[in-house]
Amino acid sequence: MPHNKPVVVLVGNPNSGKTTLFNALTGSQEKTGNYAGVTVEKVSAKMNLASIQVDCLDVPGIYSLDPISLDEMVAIEIINGISEENIKPDLIVYVLDSNNLERHLYLYSQLAESGIPIIVALTMTDIIPGGKNSIDLKILSEKLSTDVIPVIYHTKEGIDHLRSSIEKSLKNKPIPAISLGEKPENVSMVTHRYRWAAKVKQDVVVNKEPSKRKFTSDSIDKLLTNKFWGLLVFVALMLIVFESIYTFAGPIMELIEAFFSTVRQYSREYLTDIPILKSMIVNGILPGVGTTVMFLPQISILFFFITVLESTGYLARAAFLMDKLLGWCGLNGRSFIPLMSSYACAVPGIMSTRVIPDAKARLATLLVAPLMSCSARLPIYILIIGTFIEPHLGPIWAGVTLFAMHILGLFVAIPVIFVINKGIIKSPQMPFIMELPNYQWPKWKDVFNLVYRRSKQFVKEAGSTIVVLSIIIWALTSFPTTGEESNYTMDNQKELYSQLEGSYLGKFGKFIEPVFTPLGFDWRISTAIVASFPAREVVITSLSIMFQSEATSEDSTDLRSILKNAKNNKGEPIVDGWSAAGLMIFFALCCQCTATLVTIKNETGTWKWPIFVFTYMTLLAYAGAYLVQIIKFVVK
Repeated sequence: MPHNKPVVVLVGNPNSGKTTLFNALTGSQEKTGNYAGVTVEKVSAKMNLASIQVDCLDVPGIYSLDPISLDEMVAIEIINGISEENIKPDLIVYVLDSNNLERHLYLYSQLAESGIPIIVALTMTDIIPGGKNSIDLKILSEKLSTDVIPVIYHTKEGIDHLRSSIEKSLKNKPIPAISLGEKPENVSMVTHRYRWAAKVKQDVVVNKEPSKRKFTSDSIDKLLTNKFWGLLVFVALMLIVFESIYTFAGPIMELIEAFFSTVRQYSREYLTDIPILKSMIVNGILPGVGTTVMFLPQISILFFFITVLESTGYLARAAFLMDKLLGWCGLNGRSFIPLMSSYACAVPGIMSTRVIPDAKARLATLLVAPLMSCSARLPIYILIIGTFIEPHLGPIWAGVTLFAMHILGLFVAIPVIFVINKGIIKSPQMPFIMELPNYQWPKWKDVFNLVYRRSKQFVKEAGSTIVVLSIIIWALTSFPTTGEESNYTMDNQKELYSQLEGSYLGKFGKFIEPVFTPLGFDWRISTAIVASFPAREVVITSLSIMFQSEATSEDSTDLRSILKNAKNNKGEPIVDGWSAAGLMIFFALCCQCTATLVTIKNETGTWKWPIFVFTYMTLLAYAGAYLVQIIKFVVK
C-alpha cells in the first residue's frame, strides 16, 4: 500500500470488535464474528476524514506484545514498524471492550510505553450493566492519558466523533503518559500491569452491582459446555441446520430449474440456424451452469446458519466443547474454529490456522481441514439424496442423511489427526485457553450482507470455472463426430449415446473405467469424477453433460430423474442406491479443489504437504466408496 497517507492502525484483544469498527469507519465489508481469530492477516482500506484521507489497517487481535502465533506476529510487526511492507503507524486506535476492562487494559499499558500516538474506542457500551453511564469516561480518559470515545456499532453512535478525534490526533500526536506505580521487587511485571488495570477498573466503574446478564450467561454456559448436554445441543443444532437446508430450499430450486428449462427451450428455437452454437449452449453451458446454480439456495442457507452461530457467540462454546473431543488425538479446541470455518470453504479455514500457537498442531489442523464438507460438496449431496433417499424415506431422513454427510468429515478427521500426530508430526498436546465472548443477538444487516457476499463469491468463482469447463467437456463429448450427421444435430438417444461413447471424453472414460468399476461406477460417472478434480463443483456440470443421452424427452432437464432411470447396455441401472452412497462418500473424503491445495502450499511453503493431502484423501475416498460395495455384497 502507498505510504504517502497517514496510517491508522486498529489494535485490540481478539473479539473486541476491531473488524466491526473497521467496517464502520471505512465502509468496508470484512467478515466479523463473535469469537476470537476472525482476522488472521492485516486488512487495509481508505478512510475519509473531514479534510484528509488516511490508510486504515485492521490487524489480528493480540493479548500482549509478546506473540505466540503467526497472526499475532503480523500485528506486532506492524505496530513496531518492522513489517515487510515497512508500514509504520501514525496513530493507534485501541479498541477497548468495556465488558473486559481489566484484561484488555494489560495490552494498553504496553502500547502506552511504545511512544506511538494512541486514542481509545470504547466498545460494547450498550450491553454493560447500566448502559454506558456505568463507566466514568472522564476518569477513564484521565487514567489512560488520552481521548476515550464510546461507540455503538449497530446505531453508528460515536462513529463520527471517533473520526473527528482521529483527524485531530493525527495533528496533535497524543502520546499517553500513564503511571503504573512503583513495582515491588517480588512481583512480576505481568502481575504489576494487571494490578494497575484492576485499579483503573475499580476507579472508573460506577455501577458495581452484579449483572443479571452475567448470571444468565453463566447458566447457559453450564449447559452448552457440559460433556453430555452440550454435545447433545450441538448435534441437535446441526440437525436443525441441515433439515432446514433441505426443506427451505426446495421451492426456490424448482423455480431456478424451471427458469433454465425455459431458457434451454428458447435457445433451441432461436439457434436452429447455428447448430454448433445451439449444441454448445443447450447441451453444454446451460445444463452445467443451470444445474449448479440450482443448488445456490442450499449454499446460501448454510452460510446463513454458520453466520448466525458465529455472531451469537455459540461457536466459541462449541470450540470449548470440542476441546474434549479433540484432546485425545493431540489437538485442542483452538483447532475447532479453523475446522468449522472449513464447512463454508476450506481456503479461509486453512488460513485461520494461523491462530494456533504451536507449529506442529497448526500443521496437523491444516492437513485435515479439507476433510470438512465445504459448501461445494453440497450440490452432489443434494442431488443424490433427492434422487435415492427422499423419494423412499421422506424429507426427515433426507435431512438426517445430509447432516451425516457433513459430520462424516469431522469424525474421519479425528483418527487421521491421531495418525498424523503420533506417526508423522509428533506434536505435543497443548492446553486450551479461550475467552468466551458475551452472548449477542445477531446483527441481521451484517448477517444478510455476509450471506449475500459469500453466495456472490460462490457464483462468481464457481460460475467462471464452470462455464469454461462446461465448454471444454461439451467439446470433448462432441468430437470427433460419428456417422454422416454432425452430432450437434442429433436428437435420437441411441445416436447421442453412440456419439458420447466414441468422443474423446468417452474414450478416456472407457480407459479409466476399470479403476472405478470396483466402486460401482460406470465410465460416465468415472469421467465426471476425474473431470471434477480441479474443482468439485464441476461434477454436476459433468454429470449433466455426460447423461444428456439418457433424457427421457427433449425437454427433460431434471438430472435426478435422468440418473435414476439411466440404464447400461444390459438394461441394469447405472446408479443404484449403493453406488450413489459410495459416490457421496467419495466426494465427502476426496480433495477435489485446486484452490485448497495451492493455499496449503502457500501456508506451508512447500508442495510436499498438498501432495500428501491429495494422496491420502484420494485413498480415503476410494476406500470409503469400496467399503460401501463390500457392505452391499454382505447384505445381499
